[in-house]
Amino acid sequence: MKRPSWNDLQALAEIVARRSFREAADTLGVTRSALSHTIRVMERDLGVRLLHRTTRSVSPTPEGQRLIQRMLPLMNEMDGVLADLVPNAEYLRGTLRINGNEGGIRLLLSTVVPPFMAQYPHVELDLVTDGALVDIIEQGFDAGIRLTEAVPRDMVAVPLGPPLRFIAVASPRYLAGHSAINEPGELSTHSCIRQRLPSGKRYRWEFAHDTKAVSIDVPGQLTLDSNTLMLEAAIAGLGIAYVPEPYAVAAISDGRLRRVLEDWCPLEPGLALYYSGHRQVPAALRAFIDMLKST
Repeated sequence: MKRPSWNDLQALAEIVARRSFREAADTLGVTRSALSHTIRVMERDLGVRLLHRTTRSVSPTPEGQRLIQRMLPLMNEMDGVLADLVPNAEYLRGTLRINGNEGGIRLLLSTVVPPFMAQYPHVELDLVTDGALVDIIEQGFDAGIRLTEAVPRDMVAVPLGPPLRFIAVASPRYLAGHSAINEPGELSTHSCIRQRLPSGKRYRWEFAHDTKAVSIDVPGQLTLDSNTLMLEAAIAGLGIAYVPEPYAVAAISDGRLRRVLEDWCPLEPGLALYYSGHRQVPAALRAFIDMLKST
């Protein structure tokens, strides 16, 4: 049996990760026909079929999946060994694509992005804001950013920022003209600014106090799909908004907004940067994660 080369194994890993010969070929910088030839030769030399191929999809056979699962940790370790041999950042090149919500990308821009760009001038950062929880592998991203609780279980999550609190806020003018709110159930008599999720469903407001937790589909005449717009609507006195605390800190500090049901808004795990644990981690992403952990 002829042993496959390191490049052959990298090609197989990229195809399995992207489920596409075309996308893998684009990433590797080779033609689709050359990549297909590489896999056929490797299958012939090993004497096993590694991939199921159809005109629309590609997926690993059981043998191919076992090979990838055994090889990926070794390939990742080798990447780390090679990276440690390089005394400076000149070797890091290419594009690092990260998908995240607006708050997550904003946090990156204020923390890790400036020093990363300064230390790795040959790496291009392509940061895409998206309200939907996309499949980062299928969409060609190296990593994603979401609330920790929303990270898919088969992904590796790296904490990004401190714990996060969602809070209910309203303008002094709105609160002056409406009854006091002491518990979540009393929101039923108020005008709430509701949020439309990318899936099309309305977000249910979630509160917790001591051992009691409630989830409410709040009433309201206005529905928006942006935390920034919901905050602006609350400042304008259009109702009560429920947003991540960082969005509202400035408006609370200068008196444009006040907190509502503060005792019912506990801290939750915050944002996380996540990536696939079943594919080779690009050197640029590894460097980005290392810098993220150190900031």
